[in-house]
Amino acid sequence: MKITMNLILRYKDYLIDEEKSEVTIEKYIRDIKTFYEWIKDRELTKTLVLEYKAKLVDEYSPATVNSVLAALNGFFAYNEWYALKVKSLKLQRQLFCQSEKELTKTEYEKLLKAASDKKNERLNLIMQTICSTGIRVSELCYVTVSAIKQGQAQVKLKGKIRIVFFTNELCKLLKKYIQEQGIEDGCVFRTRTGRPLDRHSIWKAMKSLCESAGVSPEKVFPHNLRHLFARTFYGIQKDIVRLADILGHSSVNTTRVYTIENGSVHRQQMHRLGLVRMNV
Repeated sequence: MKITMNLILRYKDYLIDEEKSEVTIEKYIRDIKTFYEWIKDRELTKTLVLEYKAKLVDEYSPATVNSVLAALNGFFAYNEWYALKVKSLKLQRQLFCQSEKELTKTEYEKLLKAASDKKNERLNLIMQTICSTGIRVSELCYVTVSAIKQGQAQVKLKGKIRIVFFTNELCKLLKKYIQEQGIEDGCVFRTRTGRPLDRHSIWKAMKSLCESAGVSPEKVFPHNLRHLFARTFYGIQKDIVRLADILGHSSVNTTRVYTIENGSVHRQQMHRLGLVRMNV
């Protein structure tokens, strides 16, 4: 058995037919190509795959290792090379998130101010749109002139359709922006040529705010705005099932990752229990 670029391209077409997201396809194909470059002309065997797995374990986090193995196992299954599939690493459920990577509401507001100070109204509104609705950055293309007029958007992703609602305040801001920019229809957040902004452009623009906003670059990326929405919503509603529906998750287990507290919050909660008495 040998991997060829032709097989990889055929698998990519298969993923497209299966309506996998663009991000998932890009990630899977990148992982498979990296493996392909590593094995070179060697015969593909289970021993070789296990050797690659060991290499991944030495270099990456368990979660990253498992994501790569998922890509490879899917490719092996597609080609009916079932004997090559390897087991993923067993992960202990994460109890706390890392505070150094968690974007706070205060830091979010600093980013909004930095965008306003730089006269970048589009970026300011993009961040507010993601953070107030919980949509993925790849779903911004569904924020259209028509959707804003209706106060809601129909989002289609991974074979699922859900309704995303916009607050009255957000609609007011976006309607003003649409009028000022002379946008008559289609996607609200677009390039000068009219194409929807891509993920990398938004990521790069957000990173440019870090220094002036005084926020760590490790915390600043579009998906963290979605996390902030989820934590804020759950903190008020305490309804994880409803939150899963809003975020478009098939499993509540996926949603739980978004609601994990950081260690300092847990420590404060333990302190409030009042179960330690000094000088007893």
